Amino acid sequence: MAVKTKPSKQTVLRILAVVFVIAITVTIFLFRERVREFAGLGYPGIFLIVMIAYATILVPVPAAAIVFTMGGVFNPIGVGLAAGCGAVIGEVSGYLAGYGGQAVIENWKMYEKMSTLVNKYGGPAILVLSAIPNPFFDLVGVAAGALKIPVHKFMLWCWPGQIIKMMIFAYTGSSSLNLIFQ
Repeated sequence: MAVKTKPSKQTVLRILAVVFVIAITVTIFLFRERVREFAGLGYPGIFLIVMIAYATILVPVPAAAIVFTMGGVFNPIGVGLAAGCGAVIGEVSGYLAGYGGQAVIENWKMYEKMSTLVNKYGGPAILVLSAIPNPFFDLVGVAAGALKIPVHKFMLWCWPGQIIKMMIFAYTGSSSLNLIFQ
């Protein structure tokens, strides 16, 4: 006769985190055309669009193109700040995926590289990797979650990097559009 054991609180939290991340990713993918309408809301819309785009895991959503374009429409500083803040909050989904179920991707070579960097250098690696246009940054969030780096520390290191990256996109968009329309 097998003894039934009650799942631990941590196991339940991990399962809920994985289900939450999958639900967000599927929802965003299904409603991706509607998400673009948020851009008409100005800075709050930019914040929302980038937050939603960055909440997807390993499913590319063109947030950089939106930030680039909005940088030419609105003040690039405001666009960079709104987009950077949205990106940090969105990146928490990658963190939750790592916290809840890193086993799904832990054998990927790129994940292993990102995990090694985060494990060795911690916060500074998160900052640098979030500041450069990096299609593998989701894996940094997954690694941070898997390594149980506190979520507030992950966000504090990620935030300045995302602001830097989004400012670059916004200013590049602003400069490019100003050249075209002069």
